Amino acid sequence: MKTSILESLKPDIIVEMLEMAAAFENWRRVMETADILYQCVLHIYEDRQYHKAMELPIPHVNLERPLVYYFGLSHLMCGMAHQHQGAYEQARECIFKYAELGWMEDLKGEDIQVVEEFRFLAKTNLYAVDILSGNIELIEEYVAFLQDNLEEILPGLNTILQAALMYRLDVGDILHTLAEQIDEFESYEDVENVSYYYSYCYHLALYNRKCDRLQEAGKLTVRAMHLANQSGNDGHFKRCTALFESLREFATAEQISEYRQILMQCLDEYETGSHTS
Repeated sequence: MKTSILESLKPDIIVEMLEMAAAFENWRRVMETADILYQCVLHIYEDRQYHKAMELPIPHVNLERPLVYYFGLSHLMCGMAHQHQGAYEQARECIFKYAELGWMEDLKGEDIQVVEEFRFLAKTNLYAVDILSGNIELIEEYVAFLQDNLEEILPGLNTILQAALMYRLDVGDILHTLAEQIDEFESYEDVENVSYYYSYCYHLALYNRKCDRLQEAGKLTVRAMHLANQSGNDGHFKRCTALFESLREFATAEQISEYRQILMQCLDEYETGSHTS
């Protein structure tokens, strides 16, 4: 990318674009935007190093976070995109890049804290990639890691459920072990955890369907559908609708009623939006 273009870009605006692409699960766009972010902050870093070497005043760039954060995020998001596409080796390569950001010069204070945060994320995400790529013997060790890091249990259970679906595993004992923490998921309100909770409900519904616990699968699907509607994610909502239709003949009257209520709510919202537009 040309230097003139890089100089006109704002890292924090690119981060917003990156988060939006991830929210819509546009993984090709995520990778493209992550690369733009990387090229942009690399230009800023090299420009700073040049001015320092030439004993010139360091140019100021308005950033909401330390520069090292943007390097880490670019690799993290690219790795996440590869993981969601099943490209686990490429995801692993990205993880190694943000596992060690200490190569940057002049790191201090807040910078070092950011480096440590990405090092921790690399550890937990490497577990996920290794397990999803078939190293299921790591699951027991991963569960112990999650119990020591309770904030990672919700995304961690998503990984375990996906592995259970991919490799036909029985993870009932794990769900029982973490039941106390699972009970807290419904109280989460921030956007990231609501998204993780949707994913957990959806994958647990699929897991229960495979185990022939069809009414439990229906209950979880309705819950996932409600969360998808709450977050305005049409892709998630369509998946839930298709899944519930596959379970409809086994659903309870209460589940069918709740399912219809969610659909009617969507219709009302659509009509209201059409009238105001």
